[in-house]
Amino acid sequence: MMFRRNQRPPDVAGTTSAASDAILARLLDLHPKIIDLSLDRMVRLLDALGNPERNLPPVIHIAGTNGKGSTGAFLRAGLEAAGKTVHAYTSPHLARFHERIRLAGKLISEDDLADLLAECEAANEDNAITFFEVTTVAALLAFSRIPADYCILEVGLGGRLDATNIIGSPALSIITPVSLDHQSYLGNTLAEIAGEKAGIIKPSVPVIVGRQEEEALKVIADTAIRNRAPVHAFGADWSIRRESDGFSIQYPDGLLDLPRPVLPGDHQFENAGAAIMALSLLDLDSEHVATQAVTRAEWPARMQRLREGPLLDAAPDGSEVWLDGGHNPAAGEAIATLIADMEEQTPKPFYMICGMLNTKDPMGYLEPFLGLVRRIYCVSIPGETATLEAEDLMDVALDADIDAIAVEDVATAIRLIAGEESTDLEPPRILICGSLYLAGRILRENG
Repeated sequence: MMFRRNQRPPDVAGTTSAASDAILARLLDLHPKIIDLSLDRMVRLLDALGNPERNLPPVIHIAGTNGKGSTGAFLRAGLEAAGKTVHAYTSPHLARFHERIRLAGKLISEDDLADLLAECEAANEDNAITFFEVTTVAALLAFSRIPADYCILEVGLGGRLDATNIIGSPALSIITPVSLDHQSYLGNTLAEIAGEKAGIIKPSVPVIVGRQEEEALKVIADTAIRNRAPVHAFGADWSIRRESDGFSIQYPDGLLDLPRPVLPGDHQFENAGAAIMALSLLDLDSEHVATQAVTRAEWPARMQRLREGPLLDAAPDGSEVWLDGGHNPAAGEAIATLIADMEEQTPKPFYMICGMLNTKDPMGYLEPFLGLVRRIYCVSIPGETATLEAEDLMDVALDADIDAIAVEDVATAIRLIAGEESTDLEPPRILICGSLYLAGRILRENG
């Protein structure tokens, strides 16, 4: 194996997921009691490992509040359509940790993940380090040892002090729309949060900027000016126009007419546009590549329609069951807009099954669904200590004038919806939503 050292730690002998799971559990014990955004621990561990971050293929670094993952998915699809091999680092995972690290197009194997984690654990020597930091180091170590043409790095939290910001000079930076989220760590105003996201901007490195509120755009533009980083901003340097059967993107190199993005939602047109702008700056924006980028991207739990499994079996015949992990007000607005479009085209009784973390803004997330949803079934997220209890989420929905009840779990909610809809002529549209942690559990349990 490429990652195996001559002296492999004796406690990582297995080749099943139990090996990496055991190491990940031990690494969690080293996590500071609070999230401590800093690059000092990253510098120390990477130095102990020979600074693998200096031996990566060209990096495309993506920050933002919403759309990072989707933009990265469109970009990876385009790069691969151009015949390029691509590493990718994303977070959080949904079903298995391995989803976070993609090596030259393929998810990392259990053997390689266990070896890398063991190597990082040994080099760290029981020093305090956050879980995200040490696993980011493992990803960078993997990326430095496997050849690829490009490396897509998605920021975990913020940008300026995020573990991924250890990269000194990426090929490109992308900042997707910025909105209020993680205020306890990033600041209470849009300007403060934008300042943290803009921390990925590096001297002379081009930055692609998605649609932004004026307050956020000013901070990002000012940061780019200080760094003499060329800015390619939505609305000024590139724009999107929706058509009946697709969309067009106007940008400095020309105009492309493209089909609808495969990922549903109006917001995905602009996420796809940011990816195409990146392809343009990399001189890979042929019509074929751009078309493949928008039609072949895959990104689970972002308005993903479930087609089979126990949840579908329990729902009324003909039901639509959708899954989305968005969890902040901007995500709620985007999803509600998509649901409204669906209702206009094919009206159906619409229900939500929602679970959220207590660190989020449930009122801001739920308010856009007022007038759309018949009832919200509120659930606690199993196994999550930071879950918002179902009864508390129900109270928030009721305060927003949305009918809601607290139920034990998602399966119970599906059964109740089936009972309510037994006399309705039209099968329901059901959205399971509010948290990536809930979405991941659904994907695991629904097969």
